[in-house]
Amino acid sequence: MSDGAAGTVLWWGRFDPDYSRNRILRQTLLRLGWKIKDFRPKISPLGHLEATLKGVKKPDLLWLPAFRQRDMAAAAKWAARRGVPILFDPMISSYDKQVFERRKFPEQSAPARSLLARERKIFAAADLVLADTEGHAAFFRETLNRPADKVRVVALGAEEGLFTPAPMAEKSPDAPLEVLFFGSFIGLQGPEIIIEAAKRCRAEVRWTMLGDGPLKEACEAAAAGHPAIRFEGYLPYDQLPARIHAADILLGVFGVSAKAERVIPNKVYQALACGRPVIPRRSTAYPGGETKGLLQIPEGDPDTLAETVAGLAGNRHDLPARGHAAEKYYAENFSKDTIHAQLEEALALVLRR
Repeated sequence: MSDGAAGTVLWWGRFDPDYSRNRILRQTLLRLGWKIKDFRPKISPLGHLEATLKGVKKPDLLWLPAFRQRDMAAAAKWAARRGVPILFDPMISSYDKQVFERRKFPEQSAPARSLLARERKIFAAADLVLADTEGHAAFFRETLNRPADKVRVVALGAEEGLFTPAPMAEKSPDAPLEVLFFGSFIGLQGPEIIIEAAKRCRAEVRWTMLGDGPLKEACEAAAAGHPAIRFEGYLPYDQLPARIHAADILLGVFGVSAKAERVIPNKVYQALACGRPVIPRRSTAYPGGETKGLLQIPEGDPDTLAETVAGLAGNRHDLPARGHAAEKYYAENFSKDTIHAQLEEALALVLRR
């Protein structure tokens, strides 16, 4: 450790520094006094050779960021020769994604078993693995065979400089409330379930589906001609907070896969941070008990979603209180101070190894 800093951490891999998880954790590392250096190999499997040829200096910690499983082999070779611990923040399991979310391979098939063995080896190379939810932490322990003391949860959160609480706009009693979904229209999110709920909902509300993705065309076809459902295209990231503030109720994800049960998507963190009540599918990923700001419902259930929205619309006077409850829930579980404390504990653990 040098220059009065907590240490130097080398972020290794062909990662996206603007991905929200990476930005939040890099900001947290800086708050903790760390110096961040980046190494992006031109060819992932040969990264150890490139780093050696370029004379990359030995750090106190090597950080393998989100989605960079393919960089692990080279990073582990380079780190092992120098006695540098590795912290891996995968965000997802490739095995989980291909087998249980996309259902590309049956669980007992040879390709699935091969993928599982390969990913277990990748995870075993890390001195500590981060998970964004307890659901993912359990999967890393139980399926990828990581010991409990080598997995720590560090919440994802939202970029609080952008996503801040705002009062709900005052509307006349006869003005429809807006229910907003934004996302990439993939199966995990269950956008088709939202369309079915909107078609069954009897309350005077407007359902807005924002974004683009593979299931959008099918959703538009299913919603064709329905007066309460509208679609909006992609919105620049820095305009998203204002769009959330303009809505009354936010929607999470409703997919039926085991993967969907383990995640808290960005949209939920962002909506809670903005002080808007959120309806997601029921999940073990959410810490704590019930809250007025987070109304969990069964997965894949358009009827319950329609009834929940109708219930909120019928008691619109209670929405500001629900918004405050959402803001409080976020502050208690996902704020930058919470992430700061979780990451500080994880770093202390990995550096003791």
